[in-house]
Amino acid sequence: MKAMLRGIAASDGVACGRVYRLDEPDLHVSQQTITDLDYELNRFHQALAATVSEIETIKTRVNKNLGADRAQVFIAQMAMLKDQDLVGNIEQRIRDQHVNAEFAVALVSTTVRDELAELADNPYLQDRLTNWQQVAKRLTAHLLGVTLPDLALVKTPVIVVTHDLIASEAVATNPQQVLGFVTDAGGRTSHSSILARSLNIPAVVGTQAATHELTNGDLIIVNGTQGNVMVGPTADEIAVARRTMAQRVKNQQRLEKLTHYETVSKDGVGVTLAANMGAVTDLPRVTASGAEGVGLLRTEFLYLDAQHLPTEDEQFAIYRQVLTELSPRPVVIRTLDVGGDKDLPYRPMQNEANPFMGARAIRQSLAHQQVFRSQLRALIRASAFGDLKIMFPMIATLDELRQAKAIYDDERSKLTAKRVPMGKIAVGMMVEVPAAALLADRFANEVDFMSIGTNDLIGYTLAADRTNQNVAYLYQPYHPAILRLIKHVITAGHAAGIPVAMCGEMAGDPIALPLLLGMGLDEFSMAPGSILKTRQLISQLDAHELTSLAETTVNSASTSQEVVTMVQAAVPDVLK
Repeated sequence: MKAMLRGIAASDGVACGRVYRLDEPDLHVSQQTITDLDYELNRFHQALAATVSEIETIKTRVNKNLGADRAQVFIAQMAMLKDQDLVGNIEQRIRDQHVNAEFAVALVSTTVRDELAELADNPYLQDRLTNWQQVAKRLTAHLLGVTLPDLALVKTPVIVVTHDLIASEAVATNPQQVLGFVTDAGGRTSHSSILARSLNIPAVVGTQAATHELTNGDLIIVNGTQGNVMVGPTADEIAVARRTMAQRVKNQQRLEKLTHYETVSKDGVGVTLAANMGAVTDLPRVTASGAEGVGLLRTEFLYLDAQHLPTEDEQFAIYRQVLTELSPRPVVIRTLDVGGDKDLPYRPMQNEANPFMGARAIRQSLAHQQVFRSQLRALIRASAFGDLKIMFPMIATLDELRQAKAIYDDERSKLTAKRVPMGKIAVGMMVEVPAAALLADRFANEVDFMSIGTNDLIGYTLAADRTNQNVAYLYQPYHPAILRLIKHVITAGHAAGIPVAMCGEMAGDPIALPLLLGMGLDEFSMAPGSILKTRQLISQLDAHELTSLAETTVNSASTSQEVVTMVQAAVPDVLK
């Protein structure tokens, strides 16, 4: 029987295929009294080892296929499995209460859930709870001898239907076999939606009823552009959907011909399209993407995917490799940005009620100068092998920027005195704190470039966590307040004679693109998979005509929807 489910358009495109339900297996556990404690503890440790091996395998696979940035969730889960407090707590339950291992895991999970329940508004702790729940689920499955569903092992083309696709499931997706996603929950800015877009997989989220209405094997059509799911389509509708899918493949093939082209608007205005990188393993994707450089290399992977603080020489080797392989293209390397949702397992950080507004990013670097100086020395040494730009994250005050620059100058002077080879280095900052955006004219006089980090700028400006469904509606990239801040930063940068880039999710957004081009943004840095499509869009746009659109939108729009309507009306043929 034909029916239509409506949800949120999360990732463009149309997919036609059979439903694959990503259902939770029965992991119910009951309490058993144990007499042979050594046997039970050994059984627990075998399950623990199997879980470690399983997560390590998934992490390696995701790291290879999607990049290290997508594998970070599994690094966090690995750290939990090595957390002696959590593991010791389970062991203690087995010993003291003489209960079976799976029941001990359930008891500890209940305790963790209850402890964090009162802190539901803390995104870091909620991410930690989600990660622990996934770890506990895998542990329990191994203890019960139950096989969990694994999207990476799907062998035939399917459309995945689930209540909510959590990050650790989403990143393990096999993009060759998963045609589309449909979920009950979620929003356009959730991590799973962002991942679907980066994988170029159509997705509709927030349907509220997909798991109630759809069963394994149902034939459906997912329209990720319009935000609907057609159940039981007719032969003609199937034929149309398959023609659309085939056309999508042809379009992608045409896009690939733009790989070695420069990025120029219809009226001859050139901009730079750069790639975001999460680790050195992203290099093949970046070099194949047509990127004109790297606008953001996150260095956290060197620290998070290690058992100790990386040495200066270990860092130098990685930075040299990246710069050498990408030369002569410029590479912007961001100094360490930990804190918030990124903890170092070998250097526990102080618990904070609100870590996203606590000691993170540059604040950590300035508080732990030995670590900061080591990274800066490695970067300065590596500059001899390519076009390096160093970027400081989460700058909020001029004092922070000046202190960071003074440390950089000090280390550069010391290496110069030792006659260490080095190249010319541009030093810049991320603009992701509203205070920095508002004072951009002051900051612009003290740096060589600025890069707008829209992910945090939007969250901090609108006081909304994009991963929190309760306030996801407030996370609005097109909000007029955000556009005004962006315009102010670009204007301030140009007045000071420095380039302004953007390295947040918004840089690859088709709706935002005409506005950013009209504002005069110099560089757009995005996921490698978005570069060619963005290059094509820019080639169809007239940058000078868009200047008035940007001015009118910034000055007159009052809501996000008004902004969208104005952009769609101005360039309907480009955004169709």
